[in-house]
Amino acid sequence: MNTPTNFAHWTLQRDVDGTAWAILDRQNASTNVLTAEVMAELATLLDECDRQVPKALIFKSGKAAGFIAGADIEELARLDSGAAAHALIKRGWDLYNRLAAVSYPTLALIRGHCLGGGTELALACCYRIAVDEPPTKIALPEVMLGIVPGWGGMLRLPQKVGAAAALDLILTGKSIDARRAQKMGLVDACVPPRVMDNAARMLVNSGQPPRALSFFQRLLNGPLKGIVAAQARKQVTRRARPEHYPAPYAILDMWANYGGNALAVPTEKPTSLDALIASPTTKNLLRVFFLQERLKGFGKEVQQFSPRHVHVVGAGVMGGDIAAWCALSGLTVTLQDQNVERIAPAIARAALLFEKKLRDKTAAHFALDRLIADPHGDGVRQADVIIEAIVENLEAKKKLFADIERRAKPEALLASNTSSLRLADIACALQQPGRLAGIHFFNPVAQMPLVEVVASDATSSLTAQQATAFVRQIDKLPLPVKDAPGFLVNAVLAPYLNEAMRCVDEGIAPEIIDAAALAFGMPMGPIELADTVGLDIALAVGRQLVAADMQPKRLGELVAAGHLGKKSGQGFYVWVAGKAQKTSAGIIPSGLMQRLLKPLLAATAERVAAGVVKDADLADAGVIFGTGFAPYTGGPMNYRAQHPNQE
Repeated sequence: MNTPTNFAHWTLQRDVDGTAWAILDRQNASTNVLTAEVMAELATLLDECDRQVPKALIFKSGKAAGFIAGADIEELARLDSGAAAHALIKRGWDLYNRLAAVSYPTLALIRGHCLGGGTELALACCYRIAVDEPPTKIALPEVMLGIVPGWGGMLRLPQKVGAAAALDLILTGKSIDARRAQKMGLVDACVPPRVMDNAARMLVNSGQPPRALSFFQRLLNGPLKGIVAAQARKQVTRRARPEHYPAPYAILDMWANYGGNALAVPTEKPTSLDALIASPTTKNLLRVFFLQERLKGFGKEVQQFSPRHVHVVGAGVMGGDIAAWCALSGLTVTLQDQNVERIAPAIARAALLFEKKLRDKTAAHFALDRLIADPHGDGVRQADVIIEAIVENLEAKKKLFADIERRAKPEALLASNTSSLRLADIACALQQPGRLAGIHFFNPVAQMPLVEVVASDATSSLTAQQATAFVRQIDKLPLPVKDAPGFLVNAVLAPYLNEAMRCVDEGIAPEIIDAAALAFGMPMGPIELADTVGLDIALAVGRQLVAADMQPKRLGELVAAGHLGKKSGQGFYVWVAGKAQKTSAGIIPSGLMQRLLKPLLAATAERVAAGVVKDADLADAGVIFGTGFAPYTGGPMNYRAQHPNQE
């Protein structure tokens, strides 16, 4: 190997056969991000390759954390004009076009996360290899930030995988693993880590022609673009309104009418870069990104806490699904309930989850092996984390934890998944109450990213930190909250659902109420949500968190009749095959959504004022990631500040 050429962030190494390696290892950073300085150095590296042309060039990360995490989001957040946005997009567009046009073969060796501008760099190469291991994820997630993949992603991805598959990825921002990327043609090969360098060297020097689309797929990416765009627009319209989320509509216009070149869209069009950068949605979605990053930062204080064995008590829907998620995350899990028959349904649900998430029979089998039925609770003695998820009965929980404390390892973390009881009341049964934290998951566990980490006055700081670190270890977003009825999320959600059900009492159809919420941008209407959660649960939580004279009459009648919502087949709606049967919504009364929002906004502000969460930003993060509150608003506290007259 020849003497490498070192830059601040890039290294250009040359093998004796003339193959060159462009290795990105961003200085003083844990991840590779395409800052202005990194991009400028890439241009200089290509200059060096022009002076001494390599036999081939392979792009690789020098970090274990991943390939390239994308553009510098902080730089994007600082954009204050259409001119600034054009300059940033032009920088990447021109540079990647230059890379795509070099005379020598190029390859991107993708290991770990490859997002946004990193994926666009890979697409500008002749070849791509993805390393077959769980951290490898490839995505163009710009739409989730209210922006577009403007460095060539809209041009090149459809050329590699076909228009429909490419638009599905670009318009949703979803990620795919290495095997899926190979199957759809995004990467040329999927290899294990031990052979990745040799595989990259062999492919880039093989002379193998790049994969070509079929004739029909070329038509769909050319003369028949309009058909594909129209179909994609119908799908986008079902998920997002243009006034709330303009980016997907801009992407469709840029791809269908401007060759995927964001710079070519006239300034005056609503799909232009200028319009996007001026949109409140873009600013708010960038805000949500930083809120998410803040949540991800919690739990780093405890470097030594890496539990390997979790014991879950309670194999109901919540307990069973918590256990399954922990096993999916690589932990050994023992699941306890009164007998094996009670545990079996949770194991069956877990098997379906593993097949869906892992898409690999062997990996799913290994995950299922990590989930062990434990009716006698023998796992308590070996567990590093013990999570209680039994019925919401204070005396039952106190008795359970008193027994667990006697049998558990002294250093084991004790946690309750209680959603409504005070943690301090449970902890009083312990000899060491400081060992108990709340780790409150949301249903469905596999879909909801937020977990409230509850600390009572008795909870030690170490326990709280360990609980937060554990939540991050299983790839959830921890939100530190204080011990108060309903914590944050339920305390905010309960009055919102309650107000919606009071509207039903007044004769407003459930379909109209839900339609108002969907029009605002909620992922699900409040009546359908109540049915989904379970009307018995909605009633119990409402009685704890909402004044007695505000209780909805119809809710009590339905519960008394045994109509509990989705799980019983009937609630406010009749449920068939897991879907609510709705009639046409009709006209939404003026001011209905403002009425529904008023108690939610007030409850959020009250929780901030009471110190249940540290500040308004964390309240916004919690309500967005814990309830799905319309992300384009930036969260309820942000919305409240921007719309002071709508309360």
